[in-house]
Amino acid sequence: MPVSLGYVSKEAATNLWRNRLMTIAAVLTVAVSLALVGSALLLKQGASRATVQWQNKVDVIVWVNPGAKSTQFDSIGAQLHQSPYVKSCTPRSQAYDYNEAKVLEPADLLQATTQSDYPSSWRCTLINPSDAPAVYQAFYGKPGIYDVKYPGQQIKTMQSVIHILQWVFLAVAVVLLLSASVLILNTIRMAIFARRREVSVMKLVGATNWFIRLPFMAEGMVQGLFGAAVAVLVVLALYWGIGLNQAKTAANQSIIASMSVPGWEVIGTCVVVAVVGVGVGVLGSAFAVRRFLDV
Repeated sequence: MPVSLGYVSKEAATNLWRNRLMTIAAVLTVAVSLALVGSALLLKQGASRATVQWQNKVDVIVWVNPGAKSTQFDSIGAQLHQSPYVKSCTPRSQAYDYNEAKVLEPADLLQATTQSDYPSSWRCTLINPSDAPAVYQAFYGKPGIYDVKYPGQQIKTMQSVIHILQWVFLAVAVVLLLSASVLILNTIRMAIFARRREVSVMKLVGATNWFIRLPFMAEGMVQGLFGAAVAVLVVLALYWGIGLNQAKTAANQSIIASMSVPGWEVIGTCVVVAVVGVGVGVLGSAFAVRRFLDV
């Protein structure tokens, strides 16, 4: 007995409508779990791009105390130039650092400060960026120096936080995907039970195994696909909502901007989410058909 797409679609839609509450629960569970998977992938891609960008920029920033005399500022610069680790250094005035802070710092924090509150700085490029900790040890705490920062500190902190978030997201996603598979399985089982007499009649008139099985498997696939579609919308909303689509520019130096992800990588993430969603639906329904459908 041949199987037509129209027949499979009609029967799957009928089963979904009969068990609509279970279907909605399964779709939402798939959507939440896959949204977490997509978010974890976006975080990983953004962190990788931010690391590359930061490592190619300034290696060490030496902040000079606010109000320091020009002679002290120049003396610190001379010491930096004499360091065996330093390739070059560029001075930055209080005005420069204050204007930079306007871009990076929250507006409410800036309202409580003035330009004179911000330190001037030396931005240094090292011969070997891995020597940044040695420069930090050599200059931190010296007279006239307010602070010493190097991107490696921020990169390490960011990578640690994102690494933890990724594993948390993925762990929760795995649990939810298993829950979604069970919900899909139960939805198919209920559909099989509700149509057990029809199945018996179809077997009596010579329907093939696949003629009976395909509508139920299509039901699971549709649930997975709908859940994946919702998850893709969540991933895209996250992408545009927090600004991962905005490239880093002179006017936009935020951490989020440095984590900007190109569109083709986001499309790839959405494809992965869709494939996993359909796969969960198909596997759940296939197991239910094999376990509960006696054909």
